[in-house]
Amino acid sequence: MVTPGRRTRSAVSALPEPPAQWHRVLTLLSAVTLFIGTRSVWSTAASHKVVVAAVISVCYASILVCGVLALVVRRARSLARVDLGVLVTAVVLVLCAWAVYHQGGDEAVLTTQAAREIAAGRPVYGRPWPWLFGHGTVALTPTVYGGYDFTYGYPPLAPLLTAPLLWLGHGGAPATAMATGALLVGAVALWRMLPAPWRPAATMACLGFSFLPMYGRQGYPAILALALLLPAVVRWPRTGRGGLLGRAGVARAACLGAACAAQQLSWFVVPFLLAGIYAVRRGELGPRAAAGVLLRIAGVAVTVWLLINTYFLAQQPAAWLKGIALPLTQGAVLHGQGLIGISLYLTDGSDRLDWYGHASLLLAAGLLAVFVLFVRRLGPAATVLPWCAFFLATRSQDGYYLMMTPLWLASVVTAPLPEFAGAWQPRPRPLAGPGRRPARVAAAVLLLLPALAGATAAATGTPPLRVRVTAVRHRSATAVTLMTVRVTNTGDSALSPHFTLTTGQGMDPYWIVAAGPRTLPAHSTARYALRPPGGTFRLPRPSVRIRLRAFTADPQTLSSADVGSALRTPAVRR
Repeated sequence: MVTPGRRTRSAVSALPEPPAQWHRVLTLLSAVTLFIGTRSVWSTAASHKVVVAAVISVCYASILVCGVLALVVRRARSLARVDLGVLVTAVVLVLCAWAVYHQGGDEAVLTTQAAREIAAGRPVYGRPWPWLFGHGTVALTPTVYGGYDFTYGYPPLAPLLTAPLLWLGHGGAPATAMATGALLVGAVALWRMLPAPWRPAATMACLGFSFLPMYGRQGYPAILALALLLPAVVRWPRTGRGGLLGRAGVARAACLGAACAAQQLSWFVVPFLLAGIYAVRRGELGPRAAAGVLLRIAGVAVTVWLLINTYFLAQQPAAWLKGIALPLTQGAVLHGQGLIGISLYLTDGSDRLDWYGHASLLLAAGLLAVFVLFVRRLGPAATVLPWCAFFLATRSQDGYYLMMTPLWLASVVTAPLPEFAGAWQPRPRPLAGPGRRPARVAAAVLLLLPALAGATAAATGTPPLRVRVTAVRHRSATAVTLMTVRVTNTGDSALSPHFTLTTGQGMDPYWIVAAGPRTLPAHSTARYALRPPGGTFRLPRPSVRIRLRAFTADPQTLSSADVGSALRTPAVRR
C-alpha cells in the first residue's frame, strides 16, 4: 500500500541524476570566455561585413541561452548538450573573426610564400624574401648581426598544408586559414577525447579568451603543432600498455612525428613524453619490453617525420637543415618577458648575452633529468616543464607558453598522478633508500644549478660599450635626422656595433651608420654618425623613455643608454 503524498523508493530512483555543480561552473565559464574579444570583431564587421556581424549577434544570443541552460538543466546529458552548443558557438565565432581579420603577420606571409615556392617547384629554405617585410603588419626580425632574417625557418608541414589553400588570395590569408582550421580541428578533437564533464574546459582553453584564435589568425605554425600534439598527449601514459601499441598508440606516435615536422616547439616536449612513457612501461613490463615499446613509438614518429621532410632533405639538404634549426641559430635580438628583461630594461646591458641561451639549454636538460628521477611526482607536468626553459632564453615570448596551454589541460585531466604510481625511477646507490630524501633533493638542485649559474652570468654581465650623444641634427623640434655618438669599447675584444633607438618593449629598425669604423678595437674610442632608417626619427612625448641600444654579434653583447634628454636638446640644427 502506498501512502498518499509520499514518493515510493522506485519513484525516487527514477529521477534523473543531476550534473555536478562544478560541471555547471565549467559550462558557464566556457560560455563567458566567448565574450572576450567578440565585440571588437563585431564592430569591425558591422562596417563592411554586415552578414558576419549578424552571425555574431546570433552567437551573442546563443551564449546567453547556453548561460541560462547551464544553470537550470536537470540532467547530466542535457548539460552535455549545452556543452556542445557552447563549442559550436565558439567555432562559429572563430570563423567569423577569421573572416574579418585574415591577413596575418610575418609568420603568415612567410608560410604562404613558402607554400607558393613549393607549388612552383622552387626551393624553400635559404631563400630570402625581403619584399614581404617592413610594411603594414609584417614585422621585421632583427638579428645581432645588424640585419634582418627574411628566410623561412620552420619545418615544412605548415607550407605543405597551406599550398592547397593558395586560392584564398594574397598576403597571409592561406596560412591563417590553415592555422585557424588546425586549431578548430584540434579543439574539437580534444573536446571529444576528454571525459564529458571536462569538455567545457577544452572549449575554454582552445577557443575561449580569444588568445589562441588570435595566434591562428596570425598564421603561427605552432598552432598546427599544437593541434597534432593534442591527440598524442591525451592519456599519454597509457601508450604501449601491455607492450602493445595498438591503433591508438600508433596514431599518437604518428602525431608526434607530424608535430615535429610542423614547428620546433614540439621538439622540446617530445623527450619528456618519451621519457615518461618509458618509465611507466618499465614499471609495468620491465626494461627490455619497455625499451621495445619506446623504440616502436620512436620508429613510427621518425618515419612520419622523414616522410614529410624527405623531399626537402633531398632537394637542398644543407639549406633544409639550416632552415629548420634557424630559430636556434639566427641570433635574433632579445625579446620577451623572461629573465632577459634584466639586461633589456633594468640594467644597461650585458657582455655575456650568449649565456642566456646556454642557460636555457642547461635548464631544459636539467629539468628532463629531474623529471626522470622523480617521474612518479612530476609525470603529469611533462607538458609544462619544457616551457620553463624558455624563461631563460634570449627569445622568451609568452606565446611559447600560451600556445601550448591546452596540452596542460589534456595532461591534468587524462594523465593524473595515479597513472605514474608504479613508474620506474632510477635510484643510484647514493639516492636509494627511505632515508635518502635530502640526498635526492640535493641531486635535483645540483642538476638545475648549471642553468642558474649560466643565467646569473648573463644577467650580471656589464655593457662593453659606453655610449654618449655628442650632437643631434633636427629637421624640426620633434624630428631627428642625424645623431652623432661617442662610443668607447671598455672590453677586451674588438666589437662591431649596430645601433637602434627604442621607445618601448620591441626593437625598432637599425639606424644607418653614416660615418664611423665598422669594428671598434678593444679599449678604444670612436665617433659614429647615425641616420634614422626612414630618414627621420619622430620624438615621442617627453614621458617616454628613449634608449639607444648597441648590439654586437661576436661575442653577443648589448649596451644601452638613455638618450631622451640629449635628443630633445639639439646641439646642431638644420
